[in-house]
Amino acid sequence: MIIYTHNDCLKKFNGHGHPERKERLDSIIDSIKSSDLKVKFREAPLVDLEIVSLVHPKKHIEQIFSNIPKQGIVGVEKEPYADTILCPNSKNAILRSCGAGIAAVNDLMKKNERVFCAVRPPGHHAETIRAYGFCFINNVAVAARYLQRHYKINKVAIIDFDVHHGNGTQEIFYKDQSVAYGSSHEFPLFPGTGAENETGVGNIFNAILKTGTTSKEFIGIFDQKVLKPIDKFKPEVILISAGFDAHKRDPLANINLESDDFFKITKNIVEIANIHSKGRVISFLEGGYDLQALSESILEHLNALKTHI
Repeated sequence: MIIYTHNDCLKKFNGHGHPERKERLDSIIDSIKSSDLKVKFREAPLVDLEIVSLVHPKKHIEQIFSNIPKQGIVGVEKEPYADTILCPNSKNAILRSCGAGIAAVNDLMKKNERVFCAVRPPGHHAETIRAYGFCFINNVAVAARYLQRHYKINKVAIIDFDVHHGNGTQEIFYKDQSVAYGSSHEFPLFPGTGAENETGVGNIFNAILKTGTTSKEFIGIFDQKVLKPIDKFKPEVILISAGFDAHKRDPLANINLESDDFFKITKNIVEIANIHSKGRVISFLEGGYDLQALSESILEHLNALKTHI
């Protein structure tokens, strides 16, 4: 199993007190390195904008980069909700976070290796022409389009268990029958999208979680509302938007998962991949803002990815 990451992803600074901070990635890498997991670390490359343009227009990305300050930080949204932040080191962090997914696709398709992309900034809130929710490029969406374009994969499933709905991923694929998007998320909660009646062209599967949802309730809802339709879709490859903020310790949400629940969740995803997708899975880090919960949950996630082949 391969882990893609890069020191450039540690250099992005969102301001003091911002939940999406470099310590998230530090804690993940430290946790993996001190575990008995046998993984290969590789440096995430910079993605080419031609590949990014499979999802986001070049002008849009170039406009984002043109706003990067020479010093200090600047938010891309209007105040008072400017929490999607650019700093002088943003460009390479953004490009490597997306580049990790492209390298992961190549490893998956050429060497049949599962991959986890330990990167930041995350991606699933980024819409076609809108940076939002800490996200600039939708990493998982670009990887899906790259799979389709370069490896002639017809059906890709994106499974998102971040506690916040991936509004960007849904928007990008809302009318595309070749990509299924299944998301479990607390509702109502940021970003406010992801109602169950948002179904696209029959390819969008939103599973609503109420405040205080327990582990048992979560697993039942996730299996029924996300995994069951994905199983029927029969994807050729599965991509995971892996957010760990449905953990009971997370400060930004109100769902009560334990760390070992992420083993069960991942195991159930992998079982579908083994049936329909030749075991082909790539996972992308999204949210998760309590460092202890993140460190523990990542190991559970990777253990399930690694062992259930």
